[in-house]
Amino acid sequence: MKRMNLRLLIFLFFSLVLSSVYPREYIIYSVTQNIPMGYENEIINKNFYVNMGTKQGLDQGTVLDVYRVISRVDPYRTKKKYNYRVKIGELKVLHTEDDAAITELSEFKPKSESIHFEIPTFMIGDHVEVKVD
Repeated sequence: MKRMNLRLLIFLFFSLVLSSVYPREYIIYSVTQNIPMGYENEIINKNFYVNMGTKQGLDQGTVLDVYRVISRVDPYRTKKKYNYRVKIGELKVLHTEDDAAITELSEFKPKSESIHFEIPTFMIGDHVEVKVD
């Protein structure tokens, strides 16, 4: 019984230490939008929820860069998987909490100026980070 408790304590200790060593990825974790009513020139508002907030230095008005990771496999030579991290736009912070924020679209690169994306908008799982000029 004591051995099992010791193993559990060692496991918990290393779990806590390792979780604080590796950097956290900040992503869009949820998207909400108005229901389209079919009106001409209707504006559909969208909010994007991200897992970073005041603890990470965000304030209302902060601009976040949004990146999409595109993975492709080279089927001919090495069979190696390549990950491309491509900036796809920017979000503006509307509201912040300790570890979360609500944002809105600030800029999305038009299709003609960017790499082809399967989904032409921000989506859950896209990476975010504070814009640095």
